[in-house]
Amino acid sequence: MVVTSHQVQLLFLDVALILALARALGALAARVGQPPVVGEILGGILLGPTLFGGFFADHLFPSDVRPLLTALADIGVALFMFVVGLELEHRVLRGRTRVSAGAALGSTLVPFVLGVGLALWLLRDHETPQRTAFIVFMGLAVSVTAFPVLARILADRGLSRTEIGGIALATAALVDVVAWSALAGVQAVVGGADDYWRVTLLVPFTAFLVALRPVLRRVLSPGSGSSSGGAAARPALSANRLGVLLVGALLSAAATEAMGMHYIFGAFLFGAVLPRDAAGALRDEVCERTGHVTSLLLPVYFVVAGLKVDLRGVGVSGLLELAVIILIAVLGKFCGTYAGARSQGLPPQDAGRLAALMNTRGLTELVILGVGLQLGLLDQSLYSLMVVMALVTTAMTGPILGLLDRRGERAAAPSSRTATAYVASAAPVAVAASAAAHQAASAAHEHEEPGPERSGGRRGAAMEPGRVRP
Repeated sequence: MVVTSHQVQLLFLDVALILALARALGALAARVGQPPVVGEILGGILLGPTLFGGFFADHLFPSDVRPLLTALADIGVALFMFVVGLELEHRVLRGRTRVSAGAALGSTLVPFVLGVGLALWLLRDHETPQRTAFIVFMGLAVSVTAFPVLARILADRGLSRTEIGGIALATAALVDVVAWSALAGVQAVVGGADDYWRVTLLVPFTAFLVALRPVLRRVLSPGSGSSSGGAAARPALSANRLGVLLVGALLSAAATEAMGMHYIFGAFLFGAVLPRDAAGALRDEVCERTGHVTSLLLPVYFVVAGLKVDLRGVGVSGLLELAVIILIAVLGKFCGTYAGARSQGLPPQDAGRLAALMNTRGLTELVILGVGLQLGLLDQSLYSLMVVMALVTTAMTGPILGLLDRRGERAAAPSSRTATAYVASAAPVAVAASAAAHQAASAAHEHEEPGPERSGGRRGAAMEPGRVRP
């Protein structure tokens, strides 16, 4: 494929337009209390064929430029999935295993069962030759939680270091691992019998990555690559270290793609198997620097995904399907997470907040939907409805959390008012009792006859310097 000068010009123009629109809509979303990803996803949909009859989509993003945009978007998603795997903190499960496991079980099982029923209902209008794979895929699609978006919401609300924040992160990590593993199985089944032998290579490949951990630990250890002798106590993320991580993530992504699976699994797996003791000190800086790259490339992915969203032909039946999809997704996540958390003794208020957080889907949902579209499990109309569901459920998280917080404050208000009333009513009684005691003491003192002090036989208070007789 020869890239012409005109294509290069359009590519630069498109990327500039995408970044400007993503920043503007992301900032607007943040101002109304939404994660920036909501505005970025909305920007991708607005640039798609839904508005203006596809005028902008056809003229700004012609078919000969879209493969170039898709390549940039794929690199961004691969690096994003590497960061998702790297952010899976093993220590967040310590002390929270029971509650997190119960919430994760409810957050996965209940939506999956409801998603299976939803798939059976949708098959009447969205027939596919891979019926079983479609049913399982729809169950997974409504069960997923966006771990990175959830972490961002917790940070924005100051909940990252709280108990409920730790439980939410641990639960989302468990749900994501189960969802990605099950999606890998679905893709292996859809790939066909000729690809089965390649999928089995995932087991030795995973073993190879685990065996590579000592080498990665040595590369990432604080002592390696330090430029100063005595001042090497604080590890620094050099360009060489970052290069090793990014090369490893991209090679791992290429390996799983060659096995007949999606490249996202390889990038995610490489981030997940990195040794936490060595990468822990560098992880924040790795995520920050990689985030600078993904912040430029992920908006391109949103547009590439939005170009496939076409809501122009949605009629009454389509709106009914959208309403049912959103209802199943929200009820499944909320009820399943709430029931699982309450079964492990989590208070109702915290269980409700956890359920609202687990309803976040965001970019993770878009990645899974893109896999389903690529595998032929979703047609364009159903893909479009599912993207809208991902946008709506992510946007719901903030308002639901605010509503639950206000209800908790109102529930705590009566007890506070009762305590205040008790103190206010007790105060006059205490004042009266104090006054009576003071009056009695004064009367007793006035009737006391003067006499010698018990301690030394001297005269009473009238003869002692510095004392005033009442």
